[in-house]
Order: sequence, then C-alpha cells, then structure tokens
Amino acid sequence: MPITINIRYTGKDGNARKFTEEMISSGTVAAIRAETGNLRYEYYLPFDDSETVLLIDSWKDQKALDVHHVSPMMAKIAMLRDKYDLHMSVERYVSAETPESENRFIRK
Repeated sequence: MPITINIRYTGKDGNARKFTEEMISSGTVAAIRAETGNLRYEYYLPFDDSETVLLIDSWKDQKALDVHHVSPMMAKIAMLRDKYDLHMSVERYVSAETPESENRFIRK
C-alpha cells in the first residue's frame, strides 16, 4: 500500500531553500527519485512562510521506504539538514481508494 510522507523543513535566513537547492544540485534528489519504489519526491514553497519548504515523499510500500532509510542518500540528507540547521515536522499517510461519493468533486 503506498505511503506518503509530508516533511516540512524549517530554518532561518533562507536555509530551507538553500538546503533544497543543494539537494537538487548535488544529484541527491535525482538519486532518490531513481530508487526502486519511489513514487514521488517533490519540494514546494509555502506562500505564507518563506523559511519553510514542504517535501512530499511517496513510496510504493513500507519495504521500499525501509530500503531508502538505510541508503546512502539518508546520510547525505542528514548532513545537509545539519549544515543548514533545519528542523522538521512530519506527517505520514497511507493511501486509500477515493470513495465514489467524492469523485464528483475531483476535476481531472
């Protein structure tokens, strides 16, 4: 069952954005996206908080996420998180089928 994790990285002096830029420029984001079982790895910038970056990270299942958690990318992420002195809040979601009653509200 797919798992989605929303991670908000928060720092000072633009460090969350600098972290994101280095994650991308170093090739770490591309390497994570290429991992078996990764479904989504995307950063977003909130309009009302210039010191926070939101990561939406989705995986095929818990096994794929567990493999990712012991990959070399995790050490790189931790190093950059420390470099930019970021703090995190995390929300975890397990995917479910959209109920038919809600489909009428979704414009595709």
